[in-house]
Amino acid sequence: MGVSLSAARYLAPLAFLVDLAAQLYGLLSRPNMKDVHDAHISFFSPLPLFVACFFLPQQIFQAAWLWRLWRANPEDVEEDRAVRQMVDYVPYYAAGNLCIAAAWMAFWNQSDLKTANDFVIINSCLQLYYVFARLGPMNLGSRTSILTHVVSKMFAGIGVLDLLHNSSAAYAVGQAPNTAIKVLTGIGFGVFASCSDWIFGGCLAYDLVALMIGQRVYGNVVWSNLLGAFVSAVAGLVVVRNTLRPPYVRRVDYQALQ
Repeated sequence: MGVSLSAARYLAPLAFLVDLAAQLYGLLSRPNMKDVHDAHISFFSPLPLFVACFFLPQQIFQAAWLWRLWRANPEDVEEDRAVRQMVDYVPYYAAGNLCIAAAWMAFWNQSDLKTANDFVIINSCLQLYYVFARLGPMNLGSRTSILTHVVSKMFAGIGVLDLLHNSSAAYAVGQAPNTAIKVLTGIGFGVFASCSDWIFGGCLAYDLVALMIGQRVYGNVVWSNLLGAFVSAVAGLVVVRNTLRPPYVRRVDYQALQ
């Protein structure tokens, strides 16, 4: 999925703008995203406010990352591995934004949640694959590396919540979680937390808080309490993992971008 720097400098901002426009349309149209959400409550429905609160800082970090991508030049790509990583992420970033904007939004606002969920699955799998299979260690000495990690891991983190929410809304409206769902939720979040850094691990904890509060508001108190226990477990695993084995490096690479 590699692209050149010249292509990446236009592809990523275009995908960002398309997604931003689609999100605004989804908020302002009738029915809007929240109307559809409220009509399809299930056991993985979060409180919508948490998604909205995640959206603003995510856009700010993306804008900063896009600015550094725009300022990069071919010499940076050759000499700075953080810039190469940034360019390498662009196809995954663009594909994810287009899945959520051009595809998911259109079907979600038409209440065709099963088709919308197909595009959520594609995006979430792309982002998780990139974070765990292609993204190198974060270099604390490089702002470009830090931004690429923040952007990609926030995208993957909200992708986990999207996947759970959309799947339950598409296939299990009005249902309570069975024992298998509860066990798999705990195991899944535990496995991810045990191999996550502070950024992605923080996103996982945030996802669980959004689900915990949402389920309490929607009357699923027992399930909400269990999700609260998962929040504590995930936070503990992330703290232990990152304290005992910090996943970062600190090196000085060639950096023309300042």
